[in-house]
Amino acid sequence: MRLIPLKELAKVDISNVDKKTKEGETEVILCNFVDVYHNWAITKELAPALMRSTANRNQIERFSIHKGQVAITKDSETRDDIGIPTYIADDIENGVLGYHCALITPNEAKLKGKYLNIVLHSPYAKKYFEANASGSGQRYTLTNDIIENFPVPMPEDVSVQDKLGRFCSAIDSKISNNTSICSELESMAKLLYDYWFVQFDFPDENGRPYKSSGGKMVWNEELKREIPEGWGIKRIGEMISTERGISYSTPNIETGNGVPMLNLATFMPGGGDYKADGLKHFLGDYSKSKVLKPYDLIMCNTQQTAVKFETDIIGRAMLVPDVFDGDVVFSHHVNVIRTQDEEFKYYLLYLFNSDYYHKYITGFTNGTNILGLSFSGVENYLTEIPPQDILTKFGIVVLECERKKSEIIVENQQLASLRDFLLPMLMNGQVKVGKAGE
Repeated sequence: MRLIPLKELAKVDISNVDKKTKEGETEVILCNFVDVYHNWAITKELAPALMRSTANRNQIERFSIHKGQVAITKDSETRDDIGIPTYIADDIENGVLGYHCALITPNEAKLKGKYLNIVLHSPYAKKYFEANASGSGQRYTLTNDIIENFPVPMPEDVSVQDKLGRFCSAIDSKISNNTSICSELESMAKLLYDYWFVQFDFPDENGRPYKSSGGKMVWNEELKREIPEGWGIKRIGEMISTERGISYSTPNIETGNGVPMLNLATFMPGGGDYKADGLKHFLGDYSKSKVLKPYDLIMCNTQQTAVKFETDIIGRAMLVPDVFDGDVVFSHHVNVIRTQDEEFKYYLLYLFNSDYYHKYITGFTNGTNILGLSFSGVENYLTEIPPQDILTKFGIVVLECERKKSEIIVENQQLASLRDFLLPMLMNGQVKVGKAGE
């Protein structure tokens, strides 16, 4: 198998289309960094969820997205988030690739987009982009030259690319479907939180929505709003204890060996989800208090840069997924939050990830290049306290969703490992892809 620079097989264009709507420009559907980052492929089914913006004629000519192309993320605050690809699986009418991304248009006679997408998803490509990215500390980027000089492993027979593309696409479609299920579970739990604890339509003693059915609301002078009769109020600090994780230096993590360590890179932007590819491994001593249990509540207390990129993670929370065989620890960029009442942590999870709370808590961050969270903002937050039976019912739903999400994460990791194990052998001919039943 030959290694051929990408520039001999495809055209690379770095997008300059931002999110701003400008008078006199043409309305477009914008495929953004987060869309590229989170999707194995961009399909026509995704189009309704993509952002609307505008672009000029030159931008539309250069950055329109069409079936067969590949897009990659080109800059971010961490090396882990650059060079992440997606395949453009369908023509998206008026679709344009957004800023912070690069558009790759393969020469179809030489290189298939599906095959390139698989290669760019491989550990081989990830290592190349991490090693060659420019920048340090606060921002990393891929230049046009770095992308164009990526050495693509090329089978002698172009038809092999199609077979590999179909094989890996089948695995990654399953991974993508699983990821969608996780998103739906998260959305369902969030909807229930909003319905019960924001709109106050939790089930009353007759199983009817409380507020909509005429449940009594009373004015609370401290909160300056109405809450259901019988609900208490407390500062969060009265009901929790908290601890920061392990302080570490580069030698503790650079080997890749040791115990899994959750850190700021394992928080998905927007909160609520675990980002597996951000996991680090800690090599060193640690106390029992730094060991997390499945479904412990943790919060990110640091953001690498004060420049807001896509969605902030500082102050966001998640539950530790049940995906680790042994100990899992957490870094000093993370706080574990332990509650006196087990069910209360499920309520806190969705409170912490709500937009109105995040707007509040960002007022307790400080720093220029690196934002840090003052935990006094968490502890002093005054919130209503629902009755125990409502908290218990909500906790049962959230825990069941989290268990299912953990099962899916494990399955996705197994599928990805199978793909990554077989891919080198498929590419060099040690294993061949046949038709079903052969």
